[in-house]
Amino acid sequence: MSVGHSKSAAHAANMKHIASVVAAYWIVSISMVYLNKVLMTNSEFSIPAPLFMTWFQCFFTTCLCYVCGELGEVQRRKGKATGYFMQFPAMRYTGTVARKVGVLSLVFVGMMTFNNLCLKYVEVSFYNVARSLTIVFNVLLSLAILRTFVSLPTVACLFLVFVGFWVGADGEVNFSLLGTLSGVTSSLFVSLNSIYTKKVLPAVNDNQWVLTFVNNFNACILFLPLIFFLELPILLQHWTTLFSPLFWTGMCLSGLLGFAIGTVTVMQIKATSPLTHNISGTAKAAVQSLLAFYLWGNPATTKSLLGIALVLGGSSAYTFVAMREAEKKRRTSGLAGGGGGSKSNGSTEVGALLPVKSPGATGSGAGVKLTGA
Repeated sequence: MSVGHSKSAAHAANMKHIASVVAAYWIVSISMVYLNKVLMTNSEFSIPAPLFMTWFQCFFTTCLCYVCGELGEVQRRKGKATGYFMQFPAMRYTGTVARKVGVLSLVFVGMMTFNNLCLKYVEVSFYNVARSLTIVFNVLLSLAILRTFVSLPTVACLFLVFVGFWVGADGEVNFSLLGTLSGVTSSLFVSLNSIYTKKVLPAVNDNQWVLTFVNNFNACILFLPLIFFLELPILLQHWTTLFSPLFWTGMCLSGLLGFAIGTVTVMQIKATSPLTHNISGTAKAAVQSLLAFYLWGNPATTKSLLGIALVLGGSSAYTFVAMREAEKKRRTSGLAGGGGGSKSNGSTEVGALLPVKSPGATGSGAGVKLTGA
């Protein structure tokens, strides 16, 4: 076999691998949003208790992290060098670490709660627009807290996103003020989540899986009093549904998808790049919104479609601008240090959810979120 033919075959195999990983990311992410929408709104086999559902998704993720950690220990004891579960350390919950992660957990509870409230009250086609201000809050918080410089191209991108949000909201036929405000609040918490995730990672030896476990464990505890005071009457009213196999099948599948989004997100970034991951996430959001018009029968207006286009266009432009400015900064620092340029660590993501996941994906279950998920 010739060298050229071998390279061609290897390239084809690599392209197939990339395509399969991207497809898996799209399927898991879109399915998670759609399933959560059904669980939040379908009265036939669900319960109108978003806090309880969010608590269960966190509980499910906590259990999965623990099980994966134990399976990882089994593989390590057998002396295996590779294996999926090798990435999971043994999960242990201690009061010291729990307290260090406490503030992040409060933010995480707010992020998950308002994300699911947004999904419950807005049309699926408007969901991405309602939560589109995350990058705006990212920049504003960086400016306020870190005193970072904001370039004119970045401001232009953010303005485009804000205009898209405004136009999309104005064009919604079934507009929900509560759902939209929940989306905006969720966006703020997503930005805060990324900041506090970076601050507390050293407390868990920079291991995202341990952080996910502890963060979700904390969230399970924090949700309990909220459920007791706000949703106990609802749960008692729908107590028969709590014994429905269909209800628990949907809940478990939602928790599994919430856990899986972290894995497929990491896989996509490793197979491509952070930039390609964000582009893929933007394209996925467009398909997710357009499919919703058909699957849910959401009424489409010129303004709603224009809002989606402006939000996705502004988000894509922001991704390119941020990557270009980051590369320029690396080159400048490399020249200033007398070297030939610094090596990129491949991570320009601003958020954190499982090793990277999605509260829309905001996946409900992880603890570390990436934009575009």
